[in-house]
Amino acid sequence: MPNLRIFCNAEFNDSVLKILRDGIAPHELVFPQRSGESILKVAPADPAIFQADIAFGQPDIESVLKAERLRWLQLTSAGFTRYDTPEFRAAVTARGLVVTNSSSVFAEACAEHVFSFMLAQARQLPMALSSRWVGGWDRTSQMRRASTCLEGRRVVILGFGSIGTRLVELLAPLRMQIIAMRRRPRGDEGVPTVTPEALARALAEADHVINILPDNAASTRFISKERLGQIKRGAVFYNIGRGTTVDQDALVASLHGGHLAAAWLDVTDPEPLPEDHPLWTAPHCFITPHTAGGHRNESETLVRRFLENFQRFVSGSPLRDRIM
Repeated sequence: MPNLRIFCNAEFNDSVLKILRDGIAPHELVFPQRSGESILKVAPADPAIFQADIAFGQPDIESVLKAERLRWLQLTSAGFTRYDTPEFRAAVTARGLVVTNSSSVFAEACAEHVFSFMLAQARQLPMALSSRWVGGWDRTSQMRRASTCLEGRRVVILGFGSIGTRLVELLAPLRMQIIAMRRRPRGDEGVPTVTPEALARALAEADHVINILPDNAASTRFISKERLGQIKRGAVFYNIGRGTTVDQDALVASLHGGHLAAAWLDVTDPEPLPEDHPLWTAPHCFITPHTAGGHRNESETLVRRFLENFQRFVSGSPLRDRIM
């Protein structure tokens, strides 16, 4: 195979760049004049991509569509909202351009994050850690009675990809009753599945509802006032998908009304959430600042996963995390 040119507009430190250079050798690594500020932001257009066979990072859509030589694009994020349009999909399909994301890079961290949310809620950790024995044994007895176990509880997972798959593995020892919602079930989920049209009954029996939906036209405000009302009273809601998928006003009202026992959110709309937003003061609402996917050596993991796919590309094997 002739040498390939790999355009990379992601920001990596020298040690990670060395891993990338060594991993693609003898092929050529090409950089833009100005790299992206983060893996979640699109960098400015750069003519270097027009001479590339592969792109790795977050290139702007117009440049991708004009880069006639480009054969494969790997995104450095799990989300791909800006690329998920009918026009872009039609264009890459017509050209035969393969698009992959990095969802498997973040699956472990995200699954562990929501699992920690579930454990903290079940064991009443926010209340217990802030109590400092205020109220004495009466208060302690109250917290003990409020604590639950996850074993045997019912869980509904909204959106079932690599994060949901890993979460099911983490929950397996607890023998929880898990149902996954997928728009088009494939039959290989390993747990019972429902479509959105059949979701109401599953929500009515759920103790924990975990939202992992991506941001796209079909999922905007999917967790509506109506769907929040369908969830069993006293259930707990978690969101590690995207903030745009939830009607946050309805979520605040549900928490104030006591319909939901609690909400644990890693994503909001907008981000960062304004200081005066009512979610901050809603009862039993706990928010982390979009940290679920973060983990030590994240950049190195991104590069090593790209290199795994690069070897697959060179050998003609199917690529992991293909989205288009």
